[in-house]
Amino acid sequence: MAAIPLDVAGRSDRPSALIRLALWWGRRRFGRDVESGLAMTHHSGVFWRWSGFELANLRMRSVLPGELGQLVEFVAAVRIGCTWCVDFGASLWEERGLDPAVLRDAVDWRESDQFDDCHRAAFAVAEAMSGADPHVEPALVEELRRHVGDAGVVEVAYRAALENMRSRFNSALGLTSQGFSSGDACSLVEARTASRARA
Repeated sequence: MAAIPLDVAGRSDRPSALIRLALWWGRRRFGRDVESGLAMTHHSGVFWRWSGFELANLRMRSVLPGELGQLVEFVAAVRIGCTWCVDFGASLWEERGLDPAVLRDAVDWRESDQFDDCHRAAFAVAEAMSGADPHVEPALVEELRRHVGDAGVVEVAYRAALENMRSRFNSALGLTSQGFSSGDACSLVEARTASRARA
C-alpha cells in the first residue's frame, strides 16, 4: 500500500489543471493511472522535472546492442526488488512484442544460458551499482568496456543509475506492481525477494 495518498480528486491541495492533463495522458497511454506519477503530484516541481527527464530518456539514442539497455534497467530493478519497476518495464517489453521468456531468464541471469558475455558484463555492473554498497570493481568495468567501449560503459552506468532512482523512489513510497504486464517476471521477483528475506 502506498505510503502517501494517491487520490487526486479528494485532496485539499488538488494538482493544477496542467498536471491533471498530464495524468490523463498517462491513463490514455498506459490504460490506468501511473501511481508513481500520482505520488509526484504532491510536489509539482518534482512532477515536472521527472516527467521531462523521462521524456528525454525515451528519445535517447542507445549505443548498446539490441535490447541490452532495457535489460540493464530491468536487472537493476530486480536487484533492488522494485516490483513496480519490474512490472512497468515488463509491460514496455511486451508492448514491443519482445519475448517475455527473456525477462524471466534475466531475473536469474547467472543461472541462464541465454545471455552472452556482453550481457553478463553489463548485468554484473548494473547489479553491483544496485546493492546496499554500490561499489563496482574496476575489473567488471574493464570487462564491459571490452564489449561495448567507453560510450557503452557510460550508457550502462547511466541506465543502472536511472533505474536506481526510479526503484528507490517507488520502494520508499510503498509503490508495488500495478498489473501493467502479464505478471510472470513480477511473481519471480516477489518469490526471490521473499526467499532473500527468509535467508
